[in-house]
Amino acid sequence: MRRVAVLGATGSIGASALDVIARHPDRFEATVLSANTRVDELAALCHRFKPRRAIIADPARLADLKAALSDLDCIAEAGPEALEAAAGDTETDTVLAAIVGAAGMRSTLAAARTGKRLLLANKESVVVAGALLMREVADNGAEILPIDSEHNAIFQCLPSPQAVADAHSGVERIVLTASGGPFRGWSRERLGVVTPEQACAHPNWDMGRKISVDSATLMNKGLEVIEAHWLFAARPEQIEVVVHPQSIVHSLVGYRDGSLLAQLGQPDMRTALAYGLGWPERIDAGVRALDMAALGSLDFEPPDRHAFPCLDLAYSALEQGGGAPTILNAANEVAVSAFLQRQLGFLSIPEVIAATLDAGLDGDSDSLEGLIALDAAARREAELQAARRH
Repeated sequence: MRRVAVLGATGSIGASALDVIARHPDRFEATVLSANTRVDELAALCHRFKPRRAIIADPARLADLKAALSDLDCIAEAGPEALEAAAGDTETDTVLAAIVGAAGMRSTLAAARTGKRLLLANKESVVVAGALLMREVADNGAEILPIDSEHNAIFQCLPSPQAVADAHSGVERIVLTASGGPFRGWSRERLGVVTPEQACAHPNWDMGRKISVDSATLMNKGLEVIEAHWLFAARPEQIEVVVHPQSIVHSLVGYRDGSLLAQLGQPDMRTALAYGLGWPERIDAGVRALDMAALGSLDFEPPDRHAFPCLDLAYSALEQGGGAPTILNAANEVAVSAFLQRQLGFLSIPEVIAATLDAGLDGDSDSLEGLIALDAAARREAELQAARRH
């Protein structure tokens, strides 16, 4: 029986994970459930799954959570310290890191530090603290199973997670697929007037608002490039991006002999989650099989780097190294939030990120405390840059 902490239980990833867990009551127990502010939704999940602990990230909502769980034998807690403690607790052996943004970094590191199986859906933890995370994984015998559909696909197509760096493996490149989001084929001029509602209307995936905007700007793919670097020890020049609008081929691995191995499946996160939960076995995910004849064709095209400059900003940050990916991520979170609040135009998102990267911020990128301080400084600078464009 695997005991699973679902951190981010009320989000789209958390909902998909709990769907898979519910299909296998003999294999999985949801021991911890967490949410950001949605007390009612978290309480409903607790009444269904009967976890041992429930955590609300916002301490101001703790009293409401306790009241909602008064009829359950479930400990109600609040705040980032509770999340970090739950991720490292001996009551769990598997942690789903599905908290959106850099807010999930401490709990992700805690899971790695205590040798858990880490189902990694929080790409920002790898972008911000990739070196620290991989060090904790190696030092403490933790397992990382990537849950992003692209990295999960790469994991499945590699002979081992570190095969890219092994000269004898024959691996030459990683190819990340991107749907292109809702604005694929749009000109820069047309992008100047898009709304948050349009940006959040992803054609293939059911995702939260922040990640939907990241998909629309191609920053989501840029963050995945940085994530692939850390997860698979791939150099920037070994990581390619191709637009694949059907979202059926989730990513590919290229080999020296000319072979390309691809993982195909429905655009449904339950496949990757079932793979991570059940690995090395494959278990039922509740996902319907692909009908290849019905698909008819699969299309691929290069990304439009002129209309969507966030991708190149991510490559630049990766190549610069140090604290640049931390600055990139923080500036992006601020810019996307401002866009969703209608305080910033869509085309100003990459402008804010570029200006923040160029601001000359410096900090200690070798420690968690230094990264947190750099993240805070980058957010302050990005807020100033966003205000200038409001």
